[in-house]
Order: sequence, then C-alpha cells, then structure tokens
Amino acid sequence: MKNYSETNFLETRKPKTRRPNRTTADQDPDWNILDDDLGENQRWSTWPATEKLMRGPLPYPEFVIEDAGAIDTELGILKTGKEADVFLIERATDSQSTLLAAKRYRSPDQKMFNRSSAYTEGRSVRRSRDARALKNASTYGKLVEASRWADSEWQYLRLCFMAGVPVPYPVQIMGTEILMEFIEDPENPGTAASRLQQTHPDEKRLHGYWKQLVEAMRTLARLGYAHGDLSPYNVLAAGDRLVIIDLPQFVDLAGNDRGTELLQRDCRNMCTWFASRGLDVDSEELMGELIASAW
Repeated sequence: MKNYSETNFLETRKPKTRRPNRTTADQDPDWNILDDDLGENQRWSTWPATEKLMRGPLPYPEFVIEDAGAIDTELGILKTGKEADVFLIERATDSQSTLLAAKRYRSPDQKMFNRSSAYTEGRSVRRSRDARALKNASTYGKLVEASRWADSEWQYLRLCFMAGVPVPYPVQIMGTEILMEFIEDPENPGTAASRLQQTHPDEKRLHGYWKQLVEAMRTLARLGYAHGDLSPYNVLAAGDRLVIIDLPQFVDLAGNDRGTELLQRDCRNMCTWFASRGLDVDSEELMGELIASAW
C-alpha cells in the first residue's frame, strides 16, 4: 500500500468513483447502496452513524463534512505502529472534499499493547466482565483493550484540543477507528507534515518550537497529565507549528505511581533533541517547571 508520509498525494490520487444515483433506492426495494459502484477502497461516510460524544468539540471546523452522502476513499498509509496504523482518507461530496487521518487500532489476533501496564495504572474499568477479560488476556479481553485504548486517545484528543494543546482536531470515533485532522506541511502542499525528528530548523524556528513545546507540556501538567511517550517521533512539524500526536498512553500524574518518572523521560527525550539541534536546554529545569505547574 502506498505510504503517503513522504509523498504528495495530489500527484498520485485517483479520480473518485462515480457517485450512485440515490433515486434508484426509492424505485427498487432490493437496491443496496453498499453494493453499488463504490470501489474496494471506498465506503459511505460514517459520520451519520456517530453520536454527539463520538464527534469532535463544537464548533466544527470548516473542513468537517457532515453530509450523509459523502464518500470516504482510502488513499494510502501514513504511518505504521505497534498498536495502530494511520491511513489517509479523503471524505468528499460532489462539491466539497477534505483529507483526514484515520487511526485504526489493531485487531485482537495481532500482537499489541506490550507496554500498556505502565501507562494504565490508575485507570478504572467499569464492567467487571471487562476487567476479568483484560486480566485473563482472552480474545474478548484483547477486543476490550483495543477499544479501551482507542477510547482513551479519543478522550485525550478532545481534552487537549479544548485546552489549547496543539493536537490534531478529533473529527469522530467509531469502534477502534479515530478520524482526525490531517496535518499537512504548509510549505509543501499535499504532503504530510514531517516528524520533528526529521527536521533541521533554523535558529528562529527552533526557538519557536521550544516555546510551543514547553507551553504544551505545561498545559498538560496543569491538567494533571504527562504524555508518557513524548519524543521527536510523536511530534509533527507543520511549518512554524508543532503538533503533538499519539496520545493513548497519557499518564495521570496523581494516579500513576510512575507518573513523575514518565514525565521526566518526556523531558529528557525532548531536551536531548533540542540540544542536538544547538539549543541550550536542561531537562531537569524543564521538569521543575512542569512539576510546579502540576502541583
């Protein structure tokens, strides 16, 4: 499958499949829209099937398409990971189209969530059946775990977006798939923003990145959280703007005994990268600022 992380999708995207004539449904009771001429990589928009809390915060950005007649077309893969893969989706009507990133957590038969116990300490499971299944690592337990992590990321995306932390806008969640804003490189339209690790910003931009990062981490600390797995690989550089991604392992600083340790690792990871690019930063000093903000 095409990897779009370093490719301009505008140069490779295929024409959309012809939209079906909806009047046929009224004339033929056996007509099934799912069997019409959508391509194998297409589906009808899943937006109408989502409820209020399964959608992003109001007001919806202009790029969010609410039309029930929109078609989702899978264009390729943006990123692969241990727990989930991220795909590039075009949601389009006859008059409007938008690009979204679809994060899909892996199915129960695949290896996943090796490190979850370090992050989930302090999180509760409401149903006793689910708790037992998680403890026994049954097939159902793996399903619960995938749904649990998808739901966690969804809730943290909403929380961060509303608090002003630079994260992709969360469009919707359905099952173990989260649709969110596609972060584009504004200097190379049609191309996904690079991970921070891959960039070599000039001095002015580097200082701007550092200021944004510290403010984002400070806001998270005020909310009582640490990212838990923050590194230059989990931050996107979109021109002058940083965007933090991969949030399911958020750590409750008060409820997780390893919270301070994981926050310190976040500080060390990010300071190491900024120092490698020539900025004089200190992870212990950053840690002190964040602890002061948290408590």
